[in-house]
Amino acid sequence: MTDEGYIKFQANWEKAPPLPAEKLLEINHWRGVMYRHGLIGAYPDGIGFGNISQRWGEGHQFVISGSATGNFPILAAEHYSLVSQVELGKNTLHCKGPIIASSESMSHAVIYRECPEVHGVIHIHHLGLWEKLLNQVPTTDSSASYGSPEMAFSIIRLLKKTDLRQQKIFVMEGHREGVFAFGGDLKESAQVVLAHLSK
Repeated sequence: MTDEGYIKFQANWEKAPPLPAEKLLEINHWRGVMYRHGLIGAYPDGIGFGNISQRWGEGHQFVISGSATGNFPILAAEHYSLVSQVELGKNTLHCKGPIIASSESMSHAVIYRECPEVHGVIHIHHLGLWEKLLNQVPTTDSSASYGSPEMAFSIIRLLKKTDLRQQKIFVMEGHREGVFAFGGDLKESAQVVLAHLSK
């Protein structure tokens, strides 16, 4: 039995109207690319996997695909949530929008917080790529499960103690199939993923 897709943080979710659709064109485009490659989607049991985010404004806020949206081929504005704050020590996330933020939002949040140059983050699932890159690129602690403060702290350690900021891709050892990539924008993030897939 998998716990995939379950939210592990305390969510402070303010239900609010969708963000303007015209401001979500880029994230929606790259989310569609990842979906068509089977890197974001849903398992046969209906549980979704993968998510995508984009920095929103100048601070640490970001917009992210909502929880349980992996099974939709095309997303609309109502499928995105704006994350305004993450409190790792309290395992609490603050978001607003028509849908609650993805279960993996804490991992996205620490990348934006630690790397001001990053404006796009993609979390994909691909068993072959995961097996190929495991411990060949920066890899999170095996004891850190997805969506947890432990995973977030493990990512911070990788950013500070490895060349992750240069490689822009890491494997989640404690989250089978899970791979993260990031970049200056979502195009670069996607190119990192697709380049490793084609090797």
